Amino acid sequence: MRNLLHELIFPVIAVLAAFLIGGLIVLAIGDNPIEVYWLLISSAFSFHDALGNFTFDNWGYTLFYATPLIFTGLAVALAFKCGLLNIGAEGQLYVGAFAAAWVGITFAKLPGVLLIPMAMAAAILAGAAWGAIPGVLKARFGSHEVINTIMLNFIAVGLLSYLTQRHYKAAGDPIMQTVEIAEQSHIARFHTFLAPFGIDFPQRIPLNFAFLLAILACVGVYFFLWRTKFGYEIRAVGSNPSAAEYGGINVRRQIVLAMALSGALAGMVGINEVLGYRHRYYHDFSANYGFTGIAVALLGRNHPLGIVLAAILFGALIRGGLFVDIFTDHVSKDLVQVLQAIIILFVATELLFRRLLIWRKA
Repeated sequence: MRNLLHELIFPVIAVLAAFLIGGLIVLAIGDNPIEVYWLLISSAFSFHDALGNFTFDNWGYTLFYATPLIFTGLAVALAFKCGLLNIGAEGQLYVGAFAAAWVGITFAKLPGVLLIPMAMAAAILAGAAWGAIPGVLKARFGSHEVINTIMLNFIAVGLLSYLTQRHYKAAGDPIMQTVEIAEQSHIARFHTFLAPFGIDFPQRIPLNFAFLLAILACVGVYFFLWRTKFGYEIRAVGSNPSAAEYGGINVRRQIVLAMALSGALAGMVGINEVLGYRHRYYHDFSANYGFTGIAVALLGRNHPLGIVLAAILFGALIRGGLFVDIFTDHVSKDLVQVLQAIIILFVATELLFRRLLIWRKA
């Protein structure tokens, strides 16, 4: 834990520095940085609305926006632990979402006790299969996973667009989306969980069981990577493939396993999107979750706890950016993207300095 806290020091500095530079940008375009940041933070973390009334909306939406980023952050981090850079989480989450919707549509007559696990499994397995493809190409032919995963993103989006348009879209629907999945395949929202305890959590807030599943995934990834043989072998391959192979580890198998598990985690975004929110596959639903997951993993130091904190921060930026866009004179929600970019630059700079330091010592 002490090492983790030490590792998180610079990400905190990176965030503070990003907010400082962002404040200078806000000041330069004619707005008050303190007022803008107060609006940004209060609209994401406060339990009160603009009129002072108690509300769950701010935290509820922040955690909802953080949910897919936890999944994609974990996906990127797990692959990175094996020395791989998974740029394909975007395609993997699309495949997972479509698979979940397909099950919810095709097996609509099954009871929910069977249909929900089947749809969840479909999302996980579809993402795993899509992630395993570049893993196999890397292990078998040595082709670079970055190129392969980027190309597979385009293939996934194009293929699912065709399937949606030609086979699963309601006749006459102008929106690129499938028909609705069976009602019994919907997973519960927090309104359902908290109602028995007398907590009036608004039903309109889409925060659902997938957030709890994301937290469980964090725990599972931690124990897998640091408490199991396979996790140790994945980390060994990531640290030094030659030494790992000399020690008897099947490097090729670990590459395929890491990419498949990474894809499975990305595919779980579909559980949140399809089973818990839209209740259908909606094309272009992702707000670049797969790519933002890279930033989340970097900021969270590729550790599950750090990823949760980073995902909540980015979720808060998304939530607060909406209010900044509406209630400020000159600042738009693009400030969120500026802050994200500056944070990534500072984190990347720190990694560069570390490598230079190691090189000088050598």
